[in-house]
Amino acid sequence: MCESCGTGTDTAYEPGRAPDIAEESRVVRALWEPLGLPGIIDVHTHFMPKNVMDKVWDYFGTAGPKIGRQWPITYKEAEDERVERLRAYGVIAFSSMLYPHRPDMAAWLNSWSVDFAARHPDCLHTSTFFPEPSAGEYVRDAIESGTRVFKSHIQVGEYDPRDPLLDPVWGQLTESRIPTVIHCGGGPVPGEFTGPEPVAAVLERFPDLPLIIAHMGMIEYSDFLDLAEKYPNVYLDTTMAFTDFTEKIGPFPKSDYGRLADLGDKILLGTDFPNIPYPYAEQLKALLSLGVGEEWLRAVWHGNAARLFDL
Repeated sequence: MCESCGTGTDTAYEPGRAPDIAEESRVVRALWEPLGLPGIIDVHTHFMPKNVMDKVWDYFGTAGPKIGRQWPITYKEAEDERVERLRAYGVIAFSSMLYPHRPDMAAWLNSWSVDFAARHPDCLHTSTFFPEPSAGEYVRDAIESGTRVFKSHIQVGEYDPRDPLLDPVWGQLTESRIPTVIHCGGGPVPGEFTGPEPVAAVLERFPDLPLIIAHMGMIEYSDFLDLAEKYPNVYLDTTMAFTDFTEKIGPFPKSDYGRLADLGDKILLGTDFPNIPYPYAEQLKALLSLGVGEEWLRAVWHGNAARLFDL
């Protein structure tokens, strides 16, 4: 347990309503500042064109029966307010995870992300892709434009990562060593191509491919831990993992808790902000409660991402 970390003071929380920014900033900073960090790095935050984000929020607002429980969006605020909120928390680098759900959408999203990253230098310039004939070309363009990280959402996109149309994408990302945050686990709702098998097949062909498994691989945690142990460039992000909300959907296996320390240099902080049904501080508190130790927290909350992204 991190003996020197403060637990903060809980703020009043109303589902679907953002906590007071000043009060929550004190809570968040009380969790990481005692570790002596310059700030925290959140590799899994969402910023998208407004019309796309509105549709994502509408989905979560009506997807309770499909997900199995209600999912009120806590930080349904204007884009600039959300950016300033992260900065107030002490987040010194974040991402703009965005993803297509159909063909002929990824290149447009990538053009939006160029502008967003230019306006917000503390954003890790994020791009995306979809299995389509033009994927290799616009991924090359994105790399040349300075993209730092890609996003792949197997469940929403409903595509197979083994699709031959993605071969030029995986090849370029292997060569450029630019990581992809990939939502490939079966949680909160499984898809036709989610699970460890499709990703394992891709890694067999591209063993040096840099991947960051979103949500620690929820709900197939153990299988994705196996992949992180086997492949040198496979990481995991903590997005929503270990929180009370997610533990009710698919608990992290107690038998695998010991593996967290062993993989401490391959785990990165992620939160899913703003699309979370609880306050931001809950993610940090959940990781603190694991009792893995201060060095582990320093690595997960800052050091690993700083090294991976050369920050």
